[in-house]
Amino acid sequence: MKNLLVLFMLFFGIPVMAQTKSAPEKMASLKAEIIKMDSLLFSVAFNQCDVELFKKIIADDVEFYDDRSGLSKSKELEIKSLMEKCARPEKLTRQLNSCTIDKLGDFGAVQLGEHTFFVNGVPEGTGKFIHIWERQGNEWKLKRIVSYEHRPIKKKL
Repeated sequence: MKNLLVLFMLFFGIPVMAQTKSAPEKMASLKAEIIKMDSLLFSVAFNQCDVELFKKIIADDVEFYDDRSGLSKSKELEIKSLMEKCARPEKLTRQLNSCTIDKLGDFGAVQLGEHTFFVNGVPEGTGKFIHIWERQGNEWKLKRIVSYEHRPIKKKL
């Protein structure tokens, strides 16, 4: 009887273990998802002026804290700002330099990073950021943004 119980536990325990991801696998998956969202937000929405995609990514109750302009609590103002950027004759783009990502329990993820901004392909400045991403079902929404330590790039003489 004891052997039967052990066989039963092994037989039914293996499929359960095989179906669950390990913590490192879950973290790798989370990081890949957030890097994808960062790419959609900047490489597509910001750099290519895809306003419709930007609207889908930004949470309705977004809060944007900026070291230059202070606090914005308006999705509409963020959309307007992107549209104004895209209407300018010079092309402003962003490139991710580095970031770290961690989970925030069942809520979502936090992304801390550094990026460089370019005007017409020429690096103009760097900045740091903190993004709070919320998982809503199968989608990610950018809920909170902290943008700080903006620095111009020193030009060589």
